[in-house]
Amino acid sequence: MKKIMLCSIIIMSILILCLYYAQNSNKKIYKNTVNSSHVINQNNLTMMYETEAGSGEYQVTSDTTWPQDGYIFNEALSKCENGSKLTWDDENKRVIMQANISDKCYVYFDIQSFANYIINNVYTGNDGDNDLYYHDGVGTYTNADQEAGDNSYRFSGANPNNYVCFGSDVMPCPENNLYRIIGVFDNSEVKLIKSSELIYSGWGDYQNYYWGDSYINESLNTTFVNSFTDEWQSKILEKEWIVGGNTRDNIVNSNVKNAYFYELINYNTSGEYLYTDKIGLIYISDYTYATIPDNWTIIINNYSPSISDNNWMYMTSKREWTITRASNISDVFLVGNDDSITKSGVDIAVSALAGDLTNNAYARPTFYLIPNVIYISGTGTQTDPYRIA
Repeated sequence: MKKIMLCSIIIMSILILCLYYAQNSNKKIYKNTVNSSHVINQNNLTMMYETEAGSGEYQVTSDTTWPQDGYIFNEALSKCENGSKLTWDDENKRVIMQANISDKCYVYFDIQSFANYIINNVYTGNDGDNDLYYHDGVGTYTNADQEAGDNSYRFSGANPNNYVCFGSDVMPCPENNLYRIIGVFDNSEVKLIKSSELIYSGWGDYQNYYWGDSYINESLNTTFVNSFTDEWQSKILEKEWIVGGNTRDNIVNSNVKNAYFYELINYNTSGEYLYTDKIGLIYISDYTYATIPDNWTIIINNYSPSISDNNWMYMTSKREWTITRASNISDVFLVGNDDSITKSGVDIAVSALAGDLTNNAYARPTFYLIPNVIYISGTGTQTDPYRIA
């Protein structure tokens, strides 16, 4: 009898243990813990790559490794048939799957456009981090109410990490191929300016002071742009530039927000005021928003060397042309060698053509990248600039 009872207890214990493990096996969390370079359970997982940046169209890839550069995990589209959860492990660059049962999953990756990289990775959500400010007109920092209000992302400060290697894949990047990011506009267009100066003969003359007729425009959009291969030229956006300008009072006798308004919103529309080109120059507001926010309330005509110390765009002791003209006369605004913003007659160009370079000004090519340029690598420093393709 005792043997029968003992056997019954043993059998019951085994049954209870079996039921416990059977029940809890359904609650087991399956986790993809492979190393950062390999995909497991390929029969249960399909990876989808976007075909072109922003297209919203995807195709199946046969890759056996997680994408490391040029793509970003699309959490909204990535799904599993039985409800398993997919998350991106950014530290190890892999997808983590949490599941209650075996599942079939579809993982989507969007092309990481350069603009998206700046917006999602460099901008942290806090204005001023990485010297990047989101100009939505809202913020808690000093002079946030002076933002442009155009939803652009602009670099401001003495020396942000906003370097880009453009026109070369050579390592390290040749100095002549270093550019800097002014900002991201329309959520898709990264605007660059050449890091070092480029000397031209001058603006134009009294008959050719409009941008479309200027010597600078002709040189930038022929000699300069043709110095790049066709592949790199194709990455430059053909853009409609606002070149009407405004009066001196409206541009330099006000702070940067007002100057932005009169330069790019309520601009002069007499004569030439819009011109489509690949290469242009900086706007006055590009330059003045590049200084720290503490300076955004200062009347532009009162800019001084103390302000230039906090403006990464300033070229020491150099005069630099902008694309903005004084609309009431045949003058063009420029940044003075003492950081003052002033206007200059096109007679500078005339004297330069005659061989007198005493009052010559510099011009730095400025342009927008097409939206589907992608981020490859780099941290944005001068020695490790962003690489794009």
